[in-house]
Amino acid sequence: MSEDFYSVLGVSRDASEDDIKQAYRKKAAEYHPDVSDDPNADEKFKKAKQAKEVLTDDQKRQAYDQMGHERFEQAEKRGGFDGGGAGGAGGMGGMGGMGGGDPFGGAGGQGGLGDIFEQFFGGGAGGGGGGRSGPRQGPDLRTDLAIELEEAHEGVEKQFTVARPETCPDCGGSGHPDSADAETCPECEGRGQTTQVQQTPLGRVQQTQTCRRCEGEGTLYSETCSTCTGDGQIRNEATLSVEVPPGIRDGQSLRMEREGAPGENGGPNGDLLIEISIRKHPEFDRDGDDLAHRAAISFPQATFGTTVEVPTLNGSVEMDIPSATQSGETFRLEGKGMPRLRRRGNGDLFVKVQIVTPEEMNDEQREALEAFAEAGGEEVEVAEGFFEKIKSSL
Repeated sequence: MSEDFYSVLGVSRDASEDDIKQAYRKKAAEYHPDVSDDPNADEKFKKAKQAKEVLTDDQKRQAYDQMGHERFEQAEKRGGFDGGGAGGAGGMGGMGGMGGGDPFGGAGGQGGLGDIFEQFFGGGAGGGGGGRSGPRQGPDLRTDLAIELEEAHEGVEKQFTVARPETCPDCGGSGHPDSADAETCPECEGRGQTTQVQQTPLGRVQQTQTCRRCEGEGTLYSETCSTCTGDGQIRNEATLSVEVPPGIRDGQSLRMEREGAPGENGGPNGDLLIEISIRKHPEFDRDGDDLAHRAAISFPQATFGTTVEVPTLNGSVEMDIPSATQSGETFRLEGKGMPRLRRRGNGDLFVKVQIVTPEEMNDEQREALEAFAEAGGEEVEVAEGFFEKIKSSL
């Protein structure tokens, strides 16, 4: 079964046109074949583009919501919404006299917009509509999940709690108890839909809509379920578990299929989208797959060179500091950064060294530094010596 267009873009069914366009831009940035490393990026990009084109067109969106995903795609394949079906001089080309046949028809009056209007309006340009709306997938839900940088580095199975609507356990989603008296809806006469005839330049078009009084049920009931007050759903907390892959970045989302809101008329649940946030780390800053760390060294270590221990997310490693290192110099430890999401290898760790001035010195240390400064031709005051000059230059 193809994925619902709303699910493709990760929006709810009542999303505005601006919301849909914004969601499409995010998907396009994530899955554009020129920038994405996802092996299925091309297919996902095409699906997102198709979803945007349908859901930002008022006529197509109305048809899509009325017909459902599968029937809409079948109708598109048989002719689409931009012109007639196959048929040479048929389809929309046969409108010269407006009296020689079905203006919506293809070859022999079959296919093209005729079938589409039959499905969309429940009978085309004059036939009778009827029947209740079919199963519809429930809307997607969103939640946030905060993790540590170490968990993003290693990957983790994480439990979390989410409040979400669920099918009422007492009425099974019907909104009424089994003992309730039932009567046929007088508004739609039990069909679950009402009809409206419109006069267009191409003739009379009959449109069907879900009955507002019975909400498509075709039946009215004498009482509602006391548990869900007739909604068919209750709000409940669910504890779920999700696998967070190594290398995930702050702001990226994970999808849990069928863990969203319940569907309508027996349709499947929507999906649950989990947006990941990564807490700030005391030792590392992150830039994509790379990490940055500041390492403190002393003046003698910077002057003569040394080996220091540097923390990584895999434990400490030794790093060589060459002689005459200047404060602020950066060294790269290859492969010591974050795992590349769903790819091989890791980013790098960039270590920026900072020469630290001691806050206190004994007499021997002070005399040695004064002698060092004088040997280099510097004049040194005892009260404000060489270290103060270093501090002022940082």
